[in-house]
Amino acid sequence: MHRYIPNTDGDALAMMDAIGIISMDELFRNIPDNLKLSADLKLDPGLSEPEIEQRMKELGGNNRSVNDLVCFLGAGAYDHYIPSVIKHLAKRSEFYTAYTPYQPEISQGTLQVIFEYQTMICGLTGMDVSNASLYDGATACAEAAIMAADSTRRSTILVSKTVDPETRRVLENYMHFRNIEIKEIPMSEGVTDPEALNTLIGTDSAAVIVQSPNFFGIIEDLTEIERITHDNKSLLISSVDPISLAVLKKPAEYGVDIAVGDAQALGNNLNYGGPYLGFMAVTSKLMRKMPGRIVGQSLDADGRRAFVLTLQAREQHIRRYKATSNICSNQNLNSLIASIYMVTLGKKGLMEAAYQCTEKAHYAANRLTASGKYKLAFKQPFFKEFALIGPADADLINKELIKDNILGGYNLNRDYGIQNGVLLCVTEKRTRYEIDRLAALMEVLS
Repeated sequence: MHRYIPNTDGDALAMMDAIGIISMDELFRNIPDNLKLSADLKLDPGLSEPEIEQRMKELGGNNRSVNDLVCFLGAGAYDHYIPSVIKHLAKRSEFYTAYTPYQPEISQGTLQVIFEYQTMICGLTGMDVSNASLYDGATACAEAAIMAADSTRRSTILVSKTVDPETRRVLENYMHFRNIEIKEIPMSEGVTDPEALNTLIGTDSAAVIVQSPNFFGIIEDLTEIERITHDNKSLLISSVDPISLAVLKKPAEYGVDIAVGDAQALGNNLNYGGPYLGFMAVTSKLMRKMPGRIVGQSLDADGRRAFVLTLQAREQHIRRYKATSNICSNQNLNSLIASIYMVTLGKKGLMEAAYQCTEKAHYAANRLTASGKYKLAFKQPFFKEFALIGPADADLINKELIKDNILGGYNLNRDYGIQNGVLLCVTEKRTRYEIDRLAALMEVLS
């Protein structure tokens, strides 16, 4: 018997007798023999608790995080300052043990946290309604595309080449199985080409997806894109960096219909790639099509403020064929962290973080291009990331930088064919000393 399953041999025999079998193998008789493993698994001998603890420490020691390295890598996951209060509040038992607030009368705390999160996301984006978060930024974008196709009854999505490559790959996977066609809008000088969009858009175009700041960190001007999109009666989806919204125009000010993005930057650790959380905010016209959960505010029988799940459009609540999405969970712990972060920093703190990102990124760009060995790939306004072209391949430079405990940039030759191109990120955490050291090392390495 398995060590941690509290059934005795007698229990197992009694259960087998109750269902009319004489061996455990009979439970799997419908599986063909050629698919069954005929030999024992090749596993190492068992270890004692002290031995396994030591082994796990050894394996964990092979990892190197941003606690060990100075990080200049972004490309979708960002090393921002995280106030120490966050982990202390987020780890309270009433938060980390909560799952799904199916019974609102005993889940008021959880529901209020989600309601406050939604309110703050609406404040950042300027949109009317937010949901209770999605898995990550990429799936939030895919869900937005599905919602747009369903709302417009059209089956083509136009996505800019300047959108994060990982997001575009997730989008392709989602759309493939829904028979929704993806068309890529070419870029010009690092931004979405409006003329190309004007040529591509048609009567079957459900939505146009643009990211700003885009994958290169460039701030896109959505004015012309919005006009072309809405003249065609298509929806405009914008993927945004939540930190940037403290200083840049809000999606609603551009006439965006659906704003999405990844809120990892709002107080969540990098966590070696996850879990993160995707946010989505929409206009009031689209709120009944929005996937996931929405928490609403109401009054109870005694007239007191109360919170409830509202406009429930998940397959667990309504008939499957009427469901807007098969998303069955939200990143509640991660959205709690984002909420604590936004409350802790407040409007002024978020603005300060955004200003420092911008100023330090521009200082780094000036330092790195001062000698002429490196040049900016695009002459466009940028937020906290910028693309450089240098004299050597980014992977070779990064291999040398890591020896000095510096995590270098993203190789742009990988997805965009930009020879010797590298995407660097500078957040408010980076100091002048760290930036100067990066510049000095890259100067020598080139």
